[in-house]
Amino acid sequence: MARLHPRLEDALPLLPANRPVHLVTRHSVRELARNGFADYRLPLTPEGVAMARDWGRRMPRSVSAFYSSPVGRCVDTAVAMHEGGREVGLVSHELLLDHEPCLVEPGCYVQDIERVGPLFFELGAVGFVNRHLRGDLQGVLAPEAGLRKMGEYLLAREPVPGAMAVHVTHDTILAAFVAGLMARSEISDQDWPWMMEGLWLWFDDGELHWVWRGEPGRRTLPG
Repeated sequence: MARLHPRLEDALPLLPANRPVHLVTRHSVRELARNGFADYRLPLTPEGVAMARDWGRRMPRSVSAFYSSPVGRCVDTAVAMHEGGREVGLVSHELLLDHEPCLVEPGCYVQDIERVGPLFFELGAVGFVNRHLRGDLQGVLAPEAGLRKMGEYLLAREPVPGAMAVHVTHDTILAAFVAGLMARSEISDQDWPWMMEGLWLWFDDGELHWVWRGEPGRRTLPG
């Protein structure tokens, strides 16, 4: 049976009550990839839909907006979270789901999919992200440029104070974003986001604050 990452909810006591909060999350449980690489056609499993709906019921505050990669499993994750939130009154509106290019590749870090696509299959997901973090990958935004782009994306979609916005994306984007925030030059398999694992973020005093796996951090985004 799938489960949330055991540290995901450790962040909840650390979230500021009076600030707009973002949750940038990987989609829920999908069908297994036969060749080890998940193409965009793989849907959520019934278990994945139920998991996302249950997590939507347990959100720590009202959700004012949902955003998603246009890929089906991300859209379906957002839909299920919305359904769960409505059941318990955390969502009071009909689903208005924006499909965001910044939450999928190409569009966020990857700029030239024809150039870097074969390298992704050669290096594997973790190897590809590590090559990106070292800054020697052509066709991909540099880590600092990617951080700036993601920061601008989030600032433009701030929910009202005390509410939260949910952004459903993919593991590669979430892994690169977290590693960039922490100024890491390398990650391992243990750092890879679980299904439905998310990064909590908010802006305060010109800094971006976050909680990842129960550990808080903050930094000024590159200008």
